Amino acid sequence: MPPSAPSHQPLAERLRPKTLGEVIGQQQLLGEGMPLRIAFESGQPHSCILWGPPGTGKTTIARLMADAFGAQFISISAVLGGVKDIREAVEMAQVALGQDKRTIVFVDEVHRFNKSQQDAFLPHVESGLFTFIGATTENPSFEVNSALLSRAAVYVLQSLSEDDLKQIVQRALDINAVPPMDDTARDRLIAYADGDARRLLNTLETLAVAATQQKQAQISDEWLLKVLGERMRRYDKGGEQFYDTISALHKSVRGSDPDASLYWFMRMLDGGADPRYMARRLVRMASEDVGLADPRALRLALDAAEVYERLGSPEGELALAECVVYLAIAPKSNAVYKAYNEAKAFIKKDGTRPVPMHLRNAPTKLMKELDYGKGYRYAHDEAGGFAAGESYLPEGMAEPGFYRPVERGLEIKIAEKMRALRALNEKSRNQP
Repeated sequence: MPPSAPSHQPLAERLRPKTLGEVIGQQQLLGEGMPLRIAFESGQPHSCILWGPPGTGKTTIARLMADAFGAQFISISAVLGGVKDIREAVEMAQVALGQDKRTIVFVDEVHRFNKSQQDAFLPHVESGLFTFIGATTENPSFEVNSALLSRAAVYVLQSLSEDDLKQIVQRALDINAVPPMDDTARDRLIAYADGDARRLLNTLETLAVAATQQKQAQISDEWLLKVLGERMRRYDKGGEQFYDTISALHKSVRGSDPDASLYWFMRMLDGGADPRYMARRLVRMASEDVGLADPRALRLALDAAEVYERLGSPEGELALAECVVYLAIAPKSNAVYKAYNEAKAFIKKDGTRPVPMHLRNAPTKLMKELDYGKGYRYAHDEAGGFAAGESYLPEGMAEPGFYRPVERGLEIKIAEKMRALRALNEKSRNQP
């Protein structure tokens, strides 16, 4: 049966966590022993900046903090608000203080306030009239006044994982907010949400309304695409899936085809992919497929992501397109990627080998007496800045050879340098 008529409350409000234990994601901040959990349990609220992508729980965390401390919660939107709202918040906080009650002033999109508006909070934060919590999707180092930033802890929130988003879908199903859905439809929804819980919840609400109107008892992938139209349809032309399209882009870049790379990149944007998601994938491509064959590629990918954050759409998308073309024509190497995976696998299966004595730190007299650091050769004092014949691996461990540079781009010179250093080592170790 289709779900009952939606509640008058938006789904996001109906599913908003009431306790810390109900929060999905952000366990790096809210898990046992983690910074924000400790702040909640301390009983002493403090001013902070919550920095993270859209839909990661910034508003929810701020509300929970007010609840935890029994504080009055005042919310200001920096997009719609101004000095008048700040003045009213100050007056309300003064009234609450007279009643021996704390106040938390939450400013959403705090980076939208100009310098004078941000400065207006300073005296009240310093006097303890209220606790200030700012939420921003922008780097606070650039967008928040240094004076205000110095008085607030910065907590970095992360995009929700696929498992996190699956939990949200399940909670919506548990309260019959949407009809049951098949796995393909659910996976498509989660891919489309791209770590953004708000986008996921808004989309679920759209589906709930459509299902009620059309008496739809089950959400299939086909019906999902029909209802959401342009927002998702383009990812499925010819039966392609969201991840098929990003895979095509990644493989086109890896295959050094700039035209194909641009084609798939624009297909993703035209289909509604979040440019921030695209920027993250470009950073991954620069690390995984270009690597040290052209170290500039990673910096360019990071610069493109920053330009997009500064300009937004559509202007910032040109910087991402420039990065796509650069990555496609750059020399390719996955040598570091392979070395990283080999080293990771080796460490997992290998025992914990002791650090050789000559490599140990010796900050105390006792450590020096125990021969910590004894025999260490300071490379800068050796010919060519290289301690030929020295060993930096645990005793008894064979040379693993994790990193094997390819004969492309800068790694040609890296390989030459490694061969020269290896020859110096062999010569030194073979000397009587």
